[in-house]
Amino acid sequence: MIQAKKYTLDHEQLLKNNNQKKVYIETYGCQMNVADSEVVMSILAEEGFSLTETMEEGDLLLINTCSIRDNAEQRVRGRLGEFRRVKQQKKSVMIGVIGCMAERLKEQLVEQEKLVDLVVGPDAYRSLPQLIAQADTGQKAINVLLSREETYAEISPVRYASNGISAFVSIMRGCDNMCSYCIVPFTRGRERSRDPQTILNEVQELIDNGFKEVTLLGQNVDKYKWEKEGEEAVGFAKLLEMVAELNQQMRVRFSTSYPQDMTDEVLKTMASHHNICKHIHFPAQSGNTRILELMRRGYTREWYMSRVEAIRKHMPECAITTDIISGFCSESEAEHQDTLSLMEWAEFDLAFMFKYSERPNTYAHRKLKDDVPEDVKSRRLTEIIDLQNKVSENVKQKDIGQTFEVLVEGVSKKSEEQLHGRTSQNKTVVFPRKDAKIGDYVLVKVNSATQATLIGEIVE
Repeated sequence: MIQAKKYTLDHEQLLKNNNQKKVYIETYGCQMNVADSEVVMSILAEEGFSLTETMEEGDLLLINTCSIRDNAEQRVRGRLGEFRRVKQQKKSVMIGVIGCMAERLKEQLVEQEKLVDLVVGPDAYRSLPQLIAQADTGQKAINVLLSREETYAEISPVRYASNGISAFVSIMRGCDNMCSYCIVPFTRGRERSRDPQTILNEVQELIDNGFKEVTLLGQNVDKYKWEKEGEEAVGFAKLLEMVAELNQQMRVRFSTSYPQDMTDEVLKTMASHHNICKHIHFPAQSGNTRILELMRRGYTREWYMSRVEAIRKHMPECAITTDIISGFCSESEAEHQDTLSLMEWAEFDLAFMFKYSERPNTYAHRKLKDDVPEDVKSRRLTEIIDLQNKVSENVKQKDIGQTFEVLVEGVSKKSEEQLHGRTSQNKTVVFPRKDAKIGDYVLVKVNSATQATLIGEIVE
């Protein structure tokens, strides 16, 4: 059995180690980046670094980056300007860019733009101590080598960014889907799954430390597969079952599913375990088959709809959320309308909605023309957002009068007398605290709803 490498420093301890060099980390982008930052903190804690929540106190300033859209990179560049101002006041400060933007721009960040001292890709975090030492001598410190094996399986992350209730566990890295618009395969490398026993060890450690919810992460969790000679292969449905059966009081979520690969076996596993949350993030991207083909998504409108029907069949109570891109290459007005009609039909609880943003070196950048005018993209995006707001409101209205099990996550921002938590369907609920505590499961009856939040009261 592989044992997770344990770092015993918790958030409080990391902040109290005043005599050590301090690291300040900002994280942008997906949940995977949050999980990666916790791995990075584990590696740096082992090297004697402590955590600071103040940029000005940092000896090492790290920014974990996202390249999925151009505006994500522009936000990072703006923050790097702030980092540089800190360095002008304290010359010894070291600045590092890690993650997907580091992988995409590589030496350019150090040599041409002269923004940073070290550049580290998502598969090279183990080399951080050596790179820091290298940069300390004035040398270029760059490692953006992608790996076919690295999963950081035996590193137990420091949960410095966690609320102590919910945590992320990466079950795989990389992506082989090669959607035509997506830069992820170029910044995170090929798909590889993690040894299931190390995943179970990490989740058990969370259970032992009082966590109540875990989210299993992968670019496409449905493709998870662990094979070892002489042992039975473990697919995603089996892994879900193994994690769920560790402790019935530990909620299990996952992200992200891919419509082409979602199986009925996974749906049956979800339906048969109370503690596997009834929520699936199921990116559609478009509601038109021709556009889906140009996106290289691997499924048609009809296939996507059949998978939504399968989810509803096995779990009528399951919430479905999605991603939508407006104005992809050559998208016509009729094809845009197909996306709107899919959204109305599917009744998504929530959608993440964006204008198409061309990314360097992708198939769409090399082979397709970004020919939908910006004003048309913006107008279509507004229509998508307006429709989803109506759909979300209608879906929440259906929850009024129902009672849900809610995991209490914190105190409401508006009142100390109110708590907030989430249902199994990942819907936020606000309610009077009564005797409930953070980390409790409570039954809450929904009395009303806003566009984003359910409002209720604890019932016996």
